[in-house]
Amino acid sequence: MKIETIQLNNQNPQVTLTTYLLADSPEVLKGQSRPAVIICPGGGYFSCSDREAEPVAMAFAAQGYHAFVLNYTTYGDGGLDMPDLSKPLPVKQDRLYPHQLHDLGRAMIYVKQHAEAWHVNPDQVVVCGFSAGGHNAALYATNWDNPELAKALNVDAEQLKPCAAILGYALTDYVFLQQDIQSKSPMDISFMRASNVAFLGLEDPTPEQLEAVSPAHQVSATTPPMFIWGTANDPLVSCQHAIKMAGALATEKIPFELHIFENGPHGLSLATPATSEAKTQVFPDVAAWTTLCATWLKKHVRLPLNALSDFEKMVQSGQSH
Repeated sequence: MKIETIQLNNQNPQVTLTTYLLADSPEVLKGQSRPAVIICPGGGYFSCSDREAEPVAMAFAAQGYHAFVLNYTTYGDGGLDMPDLSKPLPVKQDRLYPHQLHDLGRAMIYVKQHAEAWHVNPDQVVVCGFSAGGHNAALYATNWDNPELAKALNVDAEQLKPCAAILGYALTDYVFLQQDIQSKSPMDISFMRASNVAFLGLEDPTPEQLEAVSPAHQVSATTPPMFIWGTANDPLVSCQHAIKMAGALATEKIPFELHIFENGPHGLSLATPATSEAKTQVFPDVAAWTTLCATWLKKHVRLPLNALSDFEKMVQSGQSH
């Protein structure tokens, strides 16, 4: 496996793409191209979680996909330090939307530009995200063909096209969020309002701003298929976000699969010991999402496997003589 971290934005060193490229082998695909997954970790737009980065990349690599982790623009400069939420959060103009969307576009362009050298199938690049990273992935999936995005990145929109999206406990409807936030705990309310400042520059964004960043309101005929999962009692991002996204996809007749697991807190990642700090983050039933996702992915991306291995062909050839 080739692991390398690449800086994507010279103006913001925190924006990086880390590769998890499976080595080519004469025993496996023999130089043929594999599908790939670009992963956006969560972190409330304050940071990018390590728990939703490399372990997730390794899980996809174990299924035969090249994986990439995108550290996109966040309020912080790295690490997991949270700002003091008891005080008004200063606005950082150079960290606001749409930088995060542009970062994911740059990652898609970079992967496709290096597709031949990396043995990536450029027509089978999936975007994946968790929580705020899931919001970024969902927003990208519903806006990849927006002329403004192509213009900002100076490319043809086709270079930005994802073939599918995977969303884990993703925030998909900011309009609903502003209604739902009043039901949260005081700590969660402070976190969400501060996240609004980190992402949009306002604790209480305008209705127009909320609509513009709500992917559940922006599904169209060009939105790619989606795999969506969450937990029914997520205290921070209601499972209604997943349900609303699925409803929008159903209206537009976009293929999707939706899994709402009965129990589990926010931010479970793989829900296994590999991504857990404590036993409270281990949920074996929720961990099944990776197996369910792997089965679903086979409907939309495929490893270029031969019908028989070389050894089996040799055996058959010998038997025919």
